[in-house]
Amino acid sequence: MSSTFDAGIKPSEITPESVFASRRTVLAAAIACGLVPSAMTAAATIPADGTFPDLKKWPDSTTEKQASFKDITTYNNFYEFGTDKEDPAANAHTLKTSPWSVEVTGECGKPGTLTLEDVLKPHALEERVYRHRCVEAWSMVIPWVGFPLADLLKRFEPNSKAKYVQFFSLADKQQMPGVRYPVLQWPYREGLTIEEAMHPLTLATVGLYGKVLPNQSGAPLRIVIPWKYGFKGAKSVVRIHFTDRQPQTSWNMAAPGEYGFYSNVNPNRPHPRWSQAKERRLGGGLLSGTLETKIFNGYGDQVAQLYQGLDLIKNY
Repeated sequence: MSSTFDAGIKPSEITPESVFASRRTVLAAAIACGLVPSAMTAAATIPADGTFPDLKKWPDSTTEKQASFKDITTYNNFYEFGTDKEDPAANAHTLKTSPWSVEVTGECGKPGTLTLEDVLKPHALEERVYRHRCVEAWSMVIPWVGFPLADLLKRFEPNSKAKYVQFFSLADKQQMPGVRYPVLQWPYREGLTIEEAMHPLTLATVGLYGKVLPNQSGAPLRIVIPWKYGFKGAKSVVRIHFTDRQPQTSWNMAAPGEYGFYSNVNPNRPHPRWSQAKERRLGGGLLSGTLETKIFNGYGDQVAQLYQGLDLIKNY
C-alpha cells in the first residue's frame, strides 16, 4: 500500500493533530460567523424529549391564525383508530412508533428499507405553517415540522417509468383497533403524480407545533400536501412505491363517485353530499362565520401549472 508521502503530499500539508482534534470548535465558530450554513450540520433526528430545538422557520409560511394544538390533535381522520373525529386521540396511544422502518419499492434505482433514523439523517428540518382543508366544511392552519418530500424521494433514484408515487400506511390489528373492521380496504393507501410528490410544497412530516407528531396525527412519518384535501396525506407511512400507472387510493376505492384520484381543493366541484364553496376554521365556533374556499386551497400560484390542460371538474 502506498503511503501518504508516496501520493505526493508534503509533511507540511498534513493537518496537525491538535488542529484536527479541535475541528468541532473551528466549525462552530465558522457557523457563528455565517461562513458555514448551520443546516449543513443539522441532520434531523427524533428528539428524546419530544421537542425539536432551533427549528428553521420557512419564510413563505402563512401568517393566518394557527389552530390550537388541542384542536389539531383532537379532530382527526385516522380510521385505523376509529371513525369518529375524537377516536384517534382516544385510541392511538397503542401505536408503537419505535423502531420504525420505511420500505421503498418499484421503479427506482435504489430500492430498499430504511429505518426512520436513516430516513431523517441527511435532512435539516424546518417549520412550515400551512393552510389545510378537510373534505367537509372545516379548515385549519397547522405549523408542521418536516422537510421537502422530494429530498427523500431523490435518494432512491426514481427512473423514467416512475410516473406516480404510492404510499402505504401501517395496518396492524394489534396496534390499530379500527383495522379489525372492514370500513376501508386495508392497508390505507394514497397516491400522487411524481410531479406532485416532487413539488417543493409537499412535505415529509415528523412534527407539529415544534413537537414530535402525536400518534393520532400520523406519527412517526406522514405526508402533507397543502393544496389537497387532508385525507391525501398518508399517515404512519411504512412503504413508498414508484409506479408507471395511476395507483389505487383508499377513498377512491371506497367511494369513486365522491373521491377522485387528484382530490385537489376545488370549490367549483361540489362533493355529492355538501358544497365545497365555503369553509369554517376549526376552533372558531359556529358563530365565527365562513370563508370563501380558494381553489387549490390558496396555493394556486405555486401548483396550478401541474394541472395545465386538465379538466378539474372531471379529474376531481
